[in-house]
Amino acid sequence: MASATSSTVDDPPGATDVHLPDTAQDLVKILVTGPFGVGKTTLIRSVSEIRPLHTEEQLTEASAQVDDLAGVRDKSTTTVAIDFGRISLPGDVVLYLFGTPGQERFRSLWDDIAHGALGALVLVDARRIDASFDVLGLVEETGLPYAVAFNTFPDAPRHHTPEQVRAALDLEPTTPMVTCDAREADSSIEALLALVQHLIDHHPPEPR
Repeated sequence: MASATSSTVDDPPGATDVHLPDTAQDLVKILVTGPFGVGKTTLIRSVSEIRPLHTEEQLTEASAQVDDLAGVRDKSTTTVAIDFGRISLPGDVVLYLFGTPGQERFRSLWDDIAHGALGALVLVDARRIDASFDVLGLVEETGLPYAVAFNTFPDAPRHHTPEQVRAALDLEPTTPMVTCDAREADSSIEALLALVQHLIDHHPPEPR
């Protein structure tokens, strides 16, 4: 998956610097989170209507001693602060997307990034489901409602049933679980819409 250099912005296909739509009614902060190498940066890049901000650095021999590269040996960069993008949805809803670092060594950033968020989209890699447990625990500690999206990789196992996966992750029956391809805008938007619908159905906004 493509990567950006530290504290830079990329132009995703079709994205330009655009002002916030005048019709925007609801501005919502959403976390895009998950373990190291699961595709958070890629998802935000694929859907953002503005130039996304990335804070990525090259992985070094020193970081390889503390970051678990199992299953992501080809990954050469890592987010060290946040990714940021924006997308407008039908109904005059605008999502501000904040991508979190995936490693334990950046745990101190979590509370700051999560502050003010209304929900989280947790990306999961079916090749290494157990890598998601810590992040799911963090999301649940904050009390954020969330949806789970399995980012599809070509070599991901296909034999697990949804019920088996839900049981492995110990998800509540009401927690949405979908599949997506973080490289594809339409697929990623569907995952975000599943989260938004979950927020509407189970966590209605307070009266203005």
